[in-house]
Formats: sequence, C-alpha cells, structure tokens
Amino acid sequence: MASQGWGDGEQRPALRFEGLLVIVGGGPVDIELLKELQGEGAGLVAADGGAKWCARASIVPEAIIGDMDSLENREGWAAKTGLIEISEQESTDFEKCLYSTSSPLVLGLGLTGGRLDHTLNALDVAARYAGKRKIILVDETDIALAVAGDFSFEAMPGARVSIHPVFPIRFLRSRGLAFPLDGVELAPGKRSGTSNRTETGAFEIVPAGQNKTTPYLVIMGKENLKKILEDY
Repeated sequence: MASQGWGDGEQRPALRFEGLLVIVGGGPVDIELLKELQGEGAGLVAADGGAKWCARASIVPEAIIGDMDSLENREGWAAKTGLIEISEQESTDFEKCLYSTSSPLVLGLGLTGGRLDHTLNALDVAARYAGKRKIILVDETDIALAVAGDFSFEAMPGARVSIHPVFPIRFLRSRGLAFPLDGVELAPGKRSGTSNRTETGAFEIVPAGQNKTTPYLVIMGKENLKKILEDY
C-alpha cells in the first residue's frame, strides 16, 4: 500500500475501529498477549518502531503511524499495510496514533517500561486524552487507566490500587479502599495515592464536583486486565 504523508496543519482523517484498538509501541511487549488480543478481533496499529513487535508476532498491523524515524524494513511494510507518516514533531508517535484513530477503547502495549522518559510521556498523553478516549496502558507488571470522572471496579480483596494525580484533583469520596479518599486532594509534587488497596475487592472513586472532568490515573496489577477489558 502507498505511504501517506501528513504535514503540520493538514486535516487528518481518522482510522475508525468499532471495538478495541491496540497501539503497539517500541518498548517491551508481551508477545503472547499481543497475539491473544489480535486473535480475539482487536484492531491493531503500530506506533512507528513498534512494528518490530508485530513482525516478531507474525502480525501485520492495519497501519503504521508516526514520523518513521525508527521503522525497520520500511519498503517491506509498505507492501503489506498502510504507512501514515506524520512529520510534525510536537507530539510523540503514541499521540499521533491517538489523533489519527477513533475507537471506544484503546490498549497500549510497549508504550511504558524500557525508557523512563517514554513511560512518563505515555502516561501524560493518556491522561490528557482521558476525557476523549478510554485508554489502558500495559507493561510487564501493571495496567494504568486514564480516568476522568467516577471510577468503579471489582478486583480481588487486598488488591493494590494506586491513584496518581496528573493535575491537582480533589475527591468527594471513595468506597472499598483501605485508605479513603473522602475530601482528599492529590496533586503532583504534593501528594499521591500510591499503594492504596481494596478491602473486600469492589471499590469506587468519586471526584468532587469541580473535578469531575479532571484526568487522573488508576494503576493496578496486570492480573486485572482481562476483567477490565470485559467491564470498562
């Protein structure tokens, strides 16, 4: 397929997916999980150099999106799938994938772990898009959900739940957490909600009214991924 180049200021048509969209980055990727998700019908795009993981899994992504500075075997990929080259340098390849696609749920593999700067940026991008997209980032041990508004889930009793503020945020209340968030304000550089835990398993987090649209991160163990994908 032909390569498509987009420069700054151009209208960018969305690649539309009806179900789960998996975005594969260049960091560490669970190959078996990638194969499992693709086998269950998830849409799949690679963020530039993340195409190498698709190659190792013998999967052809529906598109490769990015500035193409780390894509290996470009000619080979161009013969099999669409290459969407975006030249602007104000965003990372992950964000380029987000604004070039639409889907009800995004799962990111290989976007956290490996390089710390990439991890921090992926978390920041996910949080900034939380009001527009449901986004889950997965690494070797954890999942991070970008949330805006109320959040509830049923994990195992005693499961670790960390609530990380990307912006200052005050919570109205929580239910089912060992350390309640009732009236608590979290803020970068001031206070975080690391290593909270569930009591009986089910928990709920409710931001205060003025923070109903403020993004935050909920981080849990990777063992919760399957149920999150069913419930989220």
